[in-house]
Amino acid sequence: MHIPDGFLSPQTYLPAYAAAGVAWAWAARGLRRTLDEETVPRLAAMTALAYGLGLVMVPIPGGTSGHALGVAMLALLFGVRLAFLAYSLVLLLQSLLFGAGGITALAVNALAMGLAGSAAAVLTFRGLRRLNETAAVALAAWASVVLPGLLVALALGVQPLIAHKEDGTPLFFPFGLSITLPAVLLPHFFIGAGEAVLTVLVWRFARARRWCSPLPLAGEGPGEEGS
Repeated sequence: MHIPDGFLSPQTYLPAYAAAGVAWAWAARGLRRTLDEETVPRLAAMTALAYGLGLVMVPIPGGTSGHALGVAMLALLFGVRLAFLAYSLVLLLQSLLFGAGGITALAVNALAMGLAGSAAAVLTFRGLRRLNETAAVALAAWASVVLPGLLVALALGVQPLIAHKEDGTPLFFPFGLSITLPAVLLPHFFIGAGEAVLTVLVWRFARARRWCSPLPLAGEGPGEEGS
């Protein structure tokens, strides 16, 4: 799902960096009060797991690949802010060390996967937790994969419309929404199901050790404090 360098036009990634800068500043507010001696090692362990999951690429039709994110478990355990910051770091390291994703596309990737993915997880969990907690966690994880997939497909699919030569030839990513939406979304429906199973297992592990206790019904972890 990582967008590499060269696929996005400056008309896309420059505004995305501006938006991401505002979002990173928001997420970092009160960070010192949030990170304590118990939260830091737990966050580091979950971030490392998310980092590893993002490097396990699953081949999908069309010559590309997808992967689990791990952002739902970060968001459900630590809140949207810490999840967004942690996953932004994951994306930066994967880009620099392994070429998974690009530096110009970092802001789009971070907003789609780190911010939208974690927000989708928390909001889904918040809405469904009273009905069934396990199902809420599973659907939260599924949503945290599918929504970023949709945003990535949209970001790629609009490139021929916003960056092209006078004759209409695309300057960057050449395929439109009619191709990117099914090509990205359909495989990630299934990847999201796998992510749901993994996230439920991690959630149960964390709950058994009271890593996420007390977790408010609003679905906010410690990362939501200090605003």
